[in-house]
Amino acid sequence: MALRGNLRDFSITQLLNLINLARKTGTLVIEGTSEVAQITFREGKLAYAQIGSEENDLAAILQRSRKITPNQARVIRERTRKMSDKEVGLLLINAGYLTQKDILESLQGYCVDVVRRLFTWVEGSFNFNPDQLTPDGKIPVRIDLENLIIEGSRQLREWEQLQEEIPSLDMALKFTERPGSNIRNLNLSLEEWRVVRYVNPKNTIRQIGHATKMNDLEIRRVVYALLQAGLVEIVRPGGVPVGGMVRPFQTTNKQEQVSLLNRLINKIRSI
Repeated sequence: MALRGNLRDFSITQLLNLINLARKTGTLVIEGTSEVAQITFREGKLAYAQIGSEENDLAAILQRSRKITPNQARVIRERTRKMSDKEVGLLLINAGYLTQKDILESLQGYCVDVVRRLFTWVEGSFNFNPDQLTPDGKIPVRIDLENLIIEGSRQLREWEQLQEEIPSLDMALKFTERPGSNIRNLNLSLEEWRVVRYVNPKNTIRQIGHATKMNDLEIRRVVYALLQAGLVEIVRPGGVPVGGMVRPFQTTNKQEQVSLLNRLINKIRSI
């Protein structure tokens, strides 16, 4: 039976579980809203991963895992332009620059990271091609899927909770009235600052997501953190309040308010 469909009907975690149980060999091609990912499996184990046009040559992966410096990566590319990753890997090992363990750990870490990023994809289509294997010249890995499936299941539960808390992305946000507090003094993450810039009753959450290049899960996650921290509230486009949404905490002490806000944001970020 052909394995193809839509991510709204079949999650990444469910796909991994099926591939693991059926011990499938082949490549899962996932077309998201803005990128295409290719995940290759061999007998139900993760063997290779690629996402979009992201650089995934061996030098780039070794640099990302901090096994080599950016300058070393540049030199390696210049001197091995016509060599495959397998040939580059053997060259580095034989020259004593890196060990086989260094290279495999970097490749495994990169492949796992790609799959983790796919857990945030909730829109798109997928197709499994049993005839498409690891690209020639690439170094395959062999990673069990069980831990990734467990991690993906946890993230799926988070997605379901966020959908309950923020059922519609066509609502807008506005700042809560917080006399005396200065948003510039808050310890927000980069993603939270990016969203805060667009908080305005004229902008829907969906529009903010597009402007900040966040998918549905990512924008819901950030908005939920801001809601829980009491920074924003959900309103209808145009500024009309919405009842029954997450309410910010209340305190009459201004210093206590800011301190509590920072603690809540840090706690949410650590979950």
